[in-house]
Amino acid sequence: MNQLLQWCWYLVVYAALAWLIFQAWKILGIGRNPESTAGIPPGNRGLPLIGETLQFMASIKSSRGFYEFVRVRRLRYGNYFKTSLFGETHVFVSSTESAKVILNNDLGRFSKRYIRSIAEIVGDQSLLCASPQQHKLIRNRLSHLFSTTSISIFIKQFDQLIINALRSWDHKGTVVVLDEAMKITFRAMCKMLMSLEREDEFLERLQKDVGLICEAMLAFPLRLPWTRFHKGLQARERFMGTLEKMIRERRRGLEACPEDFLQHLLMEADHISCGDESQSLSDEQIKDNILTMIIAGQDTTASAITWMVKYLDENQEVLEILKAEQFSLAEKSSPNSFLSLEDLNDMSYSSKVVKESLRMASIVPWFPRLVLQDCEIHGYKIKKGWNINIDARSIHLDPTVYNDPDKFIPSRFDDESKPYSFLGFGQGGRTCLGMNLARAMMLVFLHRLVTTYKWKVIDSDSSIEKWALFARLKSGCPIHVARIRDDVVPS
Repeated sequence: MNQLLQWCWYLVVYAALAWLIFQAWKILGIGRNPESTAGIPPGNRGLPLIGETLQFMASIKSSRGFYEFVRVRRLRYGNYFKTSLFGETHVFVSSTESAKVILNNDLGRFSKRYIRSIAEIVGDQSLLCASPQQHKLIRNRLSHLFSTTSISIFIKQFDQLIINALRSWDHKGTVVVLDEAMKITFRAMCKMLMSLEREDEFLERLQKDVGLICEAMLAFPLRLPWTRFHKGLQARERFMGTLEKMIRERRRGLEACPEDFLQHLLMEADHISCGDESQSLSDEQIKDNILTMIIAGQDTTASAITWMVKYLDENQEVLEILKAEQFSLAEKSSPNSFLSLEDLNDMSYSSKVVKESLRMASIVPWFPRLVLQDCEIHGYKIKKGWNINIDARSIHLDPTVYNDPDKFIPSRFDDESKPYSFLGFGQGGRTCLGMNLARAMMLVFLHRLVTTYKWKVIDSDSSIEKWALFARLKSGCPIHVARIRDDVVPS
């Protein structure tokens, strides 16, 4: 109730300020000679200074999620429209041709850009927010985490976590998929990145702080004590303090240094700094990107897993084909072994289920870029300094791109997709670095779930969780489970 009152108070204050500014705008005659709008994408810039920010924030609080703001305007104006958010001009585009131009960025006219609250929460040294020059360096240094060797090791670790988690479902009867997936993916990323694997209050506090950070990513950037943004900044500070202490202790040799990704980055940074410091990552860059990888590895993957379970429950014919593939693989594998990368490569139909789940859910609904120089896209003039966003969800559900786009049909990917029609992981120079890792997590979860349990979704509501940057089911997808085979514990 307190949160609702606070939200109402924000709306009243900002509406009053907007009205006063608008009246002053009219009285002073500001903007009576606007520049020509010829060739500019259609749209409504809203109120002076704040634009349509209030409408955007209201959509975040709705059961449809913040993408509803975009959907409504796309229906009104078409595949290209402009708006104003947080004092900046935003253009949204919804075609594969435009996606190719922007994501390929052959002429260097665009750079990645998130809204202010996201940049402040994840850090300006994060792979998500770094400048083009720094992005190239950071991406190169992080690539080790996603090598074939690293992913092969991770698959075994993740499989073990899944088996242990699923074993506890028997006495529960009913489980919430999102909650379980969030716990498993968080533990998996912490183990891989920092060798944190103990299940105690420390790890729970760490996960809670990451949750507060994620909730603040779309919050209005007010630093008042009771706001989500302030709580997110405090959680970030605690998380960074934990990482700083860990880094300090490792460098002092106060604890045995495990061979994890954090240690790899520290050793690489210390080695390179002896030569060319410009090629090494600073501690700030390391910390910002450890946080970024945890958020990406936990939140997006857990959300995708949840949607996948929901879609399979709603499409029993697809589930039966999937089961046939997974049980065939189980029969050929040793009952006492963990899954391997080779096993995952044999999951042809399951991989299409993963891809179709990502298309339908569009966990990341759009990809933001900053325009670095005046240009023209699809006949529209786009100005330097504007933000341009590729509307991935609209492309994924475009009937001119996919037949029956609202239906869950994994076999649609039997044939090669139209270029830039599938943007589940982005494309171009900033394609998601963890693409293969996320795919592996989804396939391992899928294999263990369908070969261990029958399940039935209890709540089919598709409402989106409020304040979530990535599309998450509000219900969390509760399911009733019943074991279908004896517990097998690989050694």
